[in-house]
Amino acid sequence: MEKTGLSIGYDGKRAACNLTGLGNYSRYTVQAMALHYPSDRYILYTPRVTCGDRISALLSGGNVELKTPESAFGRRFGALWRTFGITDCFGADGIALYHGLSNELPLNIKRAGIASVVTIHDLIYRRVQADYSAIDRRIYDFKYRRSAENATRVIAISECTRRDLVNDHDIDPGKIDVIYQGCDPAFFNKVTQDQCDSLRVKLGLPERFIVSVGTVQSRKNQLLAVKALRGLPEDVVLAIAGGRDKKYGAEIDRYISAHRLGHRVKWLGPVSWPDLPVLYAAATFSSYTSRYEGFGIPLVESIATGTPLIAATGSCLEEAGGPGALYVDPDDVDAYVDAARRLLDDRWLRQKMADQGARHIRKFNTGDFARKTMACYKKAIIDSLELK
Repeated sequence: MEKTGLSIGYDGKRAACNLTGLGNYSRYTVQAMALHYPSDRYILYTPRVTCGDRISALLSGGNVELKTPESAFGRRFGALWRTFGITDCFGADGIALYHGLSNELPLNIKRAGIASVVTIHDLIYRRVQADYSAIDRRIYDFKYRRSAENATRVIAISECTRRDLVNDHDIDPGKIDVIYQGCDPAFFNKVTQDQCDSLRVKLGLPERFIVSVGTVQSRKNQLLAVKALRGLPEDVVLAIAGGRDKKYGAEIDRYISAHRLGHRVKWLGPVSWPDLPVLYAAATFSSYTSRYEGFGIPLVESIATGTPLIAATGSCLEEAGGPGALYVDPDDVDAYVDAARRLLDDRWLRQKMADQGARHIRKFNTGDFARKTMACYKKAIIDSLELK
């Protein structure tokens, strides 16, 4: 591998504190860079650590460090330290570039005198406003726009997000690099039939079931699959894996009760990380009908295990799933039923989609991700020097 000898700083809050979503992306990024560019030094700055077990593997390689505030003020006011105080560490740590992994940079990043990159995942708060309070939308608008404007370069995780940044925030398209992330290598490991059978027994699932992975909230639109059950064979069960938003979960419960579907919906709650690839592999197909996403990593995870999907049109999910999914309007129950019946009844179709999907997601691999991210870093460093 090429030796660049860089010291790179990261916003490590999500890596150290979030088990899903932005936490997974943050850990994936640092792990990919540390693996493919081992001569570089990577420092994660975080005000606290709440999921140390998930980042222990990152720290075991010797080229990744975790730093928390040294001052009493920084420890007490972690949010302020993350917004303003982190930049005070860059000089002593020899940081050449700082990467904000979760939509934001320190507000004083330009004064730090180094190159910066920010990853913008999505502008969902603008597309699905009902899921966000007015004050949160204003805060996100300020933070995301300011970070994208101040960054030397911007990483968008999909073409959809790139378009939204250009159209909504008037960000120069020339400074945006689209870099697709991959999923954890665990999803590419071969899952045996015995593993699938054991997990089905453990979770109380039948032979034929649909799996839906993701936080249960209105944007994720799990209710579409619940409604579709009425048009599917009685032996088919929907297994929903993820934490529940109280209000939306109650809405689904009311529908289930009104239509006597309680025996056909299995609430799994959050599923352990080792069980997740097996859960995908054991399902007949998976369901991800979110109304809006920045990328849709559950599609890649499902396809990696050999399980095709039904997904929703309207955002970027076709980018992630390609031919590994059938796509329906997020409000069209009849279309979902038709797609589900095709997948339930046609084993050849499922295999064809699995094979085509597997070829499609080859481009979402760790090596390409690391190379493209390093190329972005180098452009940012060159651009930063030219601006001085």
